[in-house]
Amino acid sequence: MSHAIKAVVFDMDGVLVDAKEWHYEALNLALGLFGYTILRTEHLETFDGLPTKSKLEILSAERGLPTGLHKFINEMKQSYTLEMIHTRCRPTFAHQYALSHLKREGLLIGVASNSIRESVELMMEKTALSEYLDVLLGATDVANPKPHPDIYLEAVRRLGLDPTDVLVVEDNQNGIAAAKAAGCHVLEVADTHEVNLENIHRRIAEVEGVHA
Repeated sequence: MSHAIKAVVFDMDGVLVDAKEWHYEALNLALGLFGYTILRTEHLETFDGLPTKSKLEILSAERGLPTGLHKFINEMKQSYTLEMIHTRCRPTFAHQYALSHLKREGLLIGVASNSIRESVELMMEKTALSEYLDVLLGATDVANPKPHPDIYLEAVRRLGLDPTDVLVVEDNQNGIAAAKAAGCHVLEVADTHEVNLENIHRRIAEVEGVHA
């Protein structure tokens, strides 16, 4: 079966791992050491999907968080996040099922996340999805994080494909913007539960209907 779509590249947080909450909690724990906090509404409207570095820059610009604290807060946030991954990250049958089937159908599979590479590798290991991946990228692998297209362009390059050969699965505006700017097809999902083989197949069929 020849595919117009040759690869599926997944965002991670909120797509393959329900970890948005962990990032939110971990950053607030680190910020709380200095009396700062991000409200849930702000998280949803502004911060969701941005790397920690960008979040801290926004807090410095808007709330006077001293820039000298960025490095320490970032390190604390990462260590809190890694702790949460170790205790909470588990395999999800629907995702293992989807990725193993896509693989069997001859598609290449990647993960491209705004999280640091260490977190991405650990989460993929903990969810037992590592074995299906042909490419794995974190924010630290490219110059500019999402919403810039860099990470998806790099994933496409490493897979040896054109952007139009690739379907990206994304759940937030920054990621969707990045995928579209890279020229990839997009499957927009609300949360990890919408990431299943049926929805991915449906979107591939839509895209290929356009090409037919």
